[in-house]
Amino acid sequence: MTVIWGVVNTTPDSFSDGGKFLDPDAALQHAQELCRDGAAVIDVGGESTRPGARRVPAPEEQQRVIPVITALAAEGIPVSVDTLNASTAQAAVVAGARIVNDVSGGLADPDMLAVVAASGADIVLGHWRGPSNDMYAQAHYERIARDVAQELRQRISAAAAAGIAPARIIVDPGIGFAKTPEQNWELLRGLGEIMALGPRVMLGTSRKRLFEPIVGTGASQERKDAATAITSALAARAGVWAVRVHDVRATRDALSIVAAWDGR
Repeated sequence: MTVIWGVVNTTPDSFSDGGKFLDPDAALQHAQELCRDGAAVIDVGGESTRPGARRVPAPEEQQRVIPVITALAAEGIPVSVDTLNASTAQAAVVAGARIVNDVSGGLADPDMLAVVAASGADIVLGHWRGPSNDMYAQAHYERIARDVAQELRQRISAAAAAGIAPARIIVDPGIGFAKTPEQNWELLRGLGEIMALGPRVMLGTSRKRLFEPIVGTGASQERKDAATAITSALAARAGVWAVRVHDVRATRDALSIVAAWDGR
């Protein structure tokens, strides 16, 4: 069954829950709740990657995420660190993180792939065409699923060249990153081209802008979470290894319903 990743943002400016979990104790309690709801991995991030977000100095990012990762790892909870910085990735693995989730696929920090290779952690290679402050300027594709697959293939090759074994590589098509809502839907329809690359695939649609033309720009988080659960269930049916979400319970229920429908 598809694995559910629960999101914990220790940031003041995340697009969905900015500021709610800046306090390490609040972040830890939220992570524990996500685990009770069915999360198999907790993805801890200290820097927002929403459109227009500013970069955060690595020391500040580490002050936000390392206490939370340390506490979660001490409880035996599998942890991923969501970071663009190699130094933060290294510190997070030392603190107990098992996976590095780099939305840039190793492009933002030239040291990232070598650091992950030496650490023994798994890595998520996201599809990325540039920083969040101008990502939509890069939203030009001939055929988006094919183009994204080709660019992810290059990142897979770079990771392998750095010494990261294929079994440690996960790919993420980067829904919302340098992609318009229409392009995101086209990419989801072509998800098979991403699956064909070989590594495990993680998908993150949670509360993203692709839903706004459907549920409305001012729609509540509850409506976006319902939309997320539906896309996660469809992704699971397509064979995606993991989905990254904010509302774990709704997604868990959706995946369980699809599994029951399919007789699994």
